[in-house]
Amino acid sequence: MRFGVIGTNWITEEFIRAGQEVEGFSLGAVYSRTIDRAKEFAELFDAPHAFTDIDEMVTSNVIDAVYIASPNSFHAEQAIQCMNQGMHVLCEKPFASNIAEVEAMIQAAKKNDVLLMEAVKSTLAPNFFAIQENLHKLGKIRRYAASNCQYSSRYDAYKEGTVLRAFDPFFSNGALMDIGIYCLYPLVVLFGEPTGIKAEGILLGSGVDGEGSILLKYAEHDAVISYSKITTSYLPAEIQGEEATMVIDKINHPQKVEIRYRDGRIEDVTRAQTPKTMHYEIREFIRLLQAGTKESATNSHAASRATMQIMDEARRQIGLVFPADQRGGNQG
Repeated sequence: MRFGVIGTNWITEEFIRAGQEVEGFSLGAVYSRTIDRAKEFAELFDAPHAFTDIDEMVTSNVIDAVYIASPNSFHAEQAIQCMNQGMHVLCEKPFASNIAEVEAMIQAAKKNDVLLMEAVKSTLAPNFFAIQENLHKLGKIRRYAASNCQYSSRYDAYKEGTVLRAFDPFFSNGALMDIGIYCLYPLVVLFGEPTGIKAEGILLGSGVDGEGSILLKYAEHDAVISYSKITTSYLPAEIQGEEATMVIDKINHPQKVEIRYRDGRIEDVTRAQTPKTMHYEIREFIRLLQAGTKESATNSHAASRATMQIMDEARRQIGLVFPADQRGGNQG
């Protein structure tokens, strides 16, 4: 499966290095806004082709699918541009800037009969399926609690007066979009859409959020989410039931999963997995393409839609607005 990549940054490097270890993966082309950067990146990873025009790349017959890892505010436009040329798309999280853009992307995927999947790596790792398949042991679920707080090295530059992309609203960035999604996406995959949302957050002077908290209501349980790019937390995630509690070391990269029962027993349900969790999203995407399937059952369109709806409502409540919100959902 020949991939073209849009975005020449560290996450694209991580994707390519993981892909090179997956059977069926090859790197066919690199897109960048400048030919020098495109050629430099292509040479680094032995890609045979470099482009500065997305349409030219996706109609060149040298790739079968596109991985998009450009800034968030470009995801929808570029994904739709690729899908309108009949190209399958694996798009980094968050899928887009808002629900209007997500809906436009899903509509384009269906219209063009192509595969579209959000690249949330944690929900396709073996230990996520360990979580999913052992939930019944907890009894009636009462609470999901997840924290993803990582002090960003780019915040040091921000405090010195330099606003990099991570803290620039033009790129639809900030704590919620960047790392809060790692708490929300698994919640939606496991439990579906909430019936109520209450959000609080700290807005920085640049116009993005530095950190925040979300309380979500379900029929018989609640969910407590905290995320930050300006502080660090070492708390594990928990799913609390009436009979037992599941403890997950890192919700964004689950490597150890235990069930702690009320009688004191501890059951380790951890599964073996590679340290590069991108392996699993790439394998899922290739498997779906080979099977002729246009949607992942786990990283589904419904999961992407519901997660973005939560983030839109949380942003509304804390007053976080992106320039992309003014464009609406008409991305071509």
